[in-house]
Amino acid sequence: MLTIAMAVQVAVVGSGVEWEASAEEVGRLLAERGCTVVTGGLGEVMAAAHRGAKSVGGVTLAILPGESRASANPWADHVVVTGIGHARNLAVAGSGDAVIAIGGSYGTIAEMALALRLGRRVVALDGAPPVDGALAAATPGEAVDLALRDLGQALS
Repeated sequence: MLTIAMAVQVAVVGSGVEWEASAEEVGRLLAERGCTVVTGGLGEVMAAAHRGAKSVGGVTLAILPGESRASANPWADHVVVTGIGHARNLAVAGSGDAVIAIGGSYGTIAEMALALRLGRRVVALDGAPPVDGALAAATPGEAVDLALRDLGQALS
């Protein structure tokens, strides 16, 4: 029987142009460690995380709220069109082996809470809403280290 190892997927959630630099660094660091970067596929933090991953040849996955692939940011390699609006937050949260939140508002809170309910590690960075159970990180590097800790994968 052929066994294929799945890549670790980390969801980066949030919003706000003021957090794009941190999101881009998180995306880059995740890709450098071999992770697929999952986002809601739109702009700001989501686009920045994908842009960072693509800057080092990483793989990105966009899970869109709407009905058209055309709304995905230009750094999305793979696009899932859901047509379910905000309910797609569950798919984003559930598709990550861990979740890193950067900035954001109510949708980010929902994704963080759903991820915690699903037993995922959630790391809060730069402006992420406070959610009980989320781990706080001071830097993008610390956020990535916390997110990947104990995933049982051989990550460098």
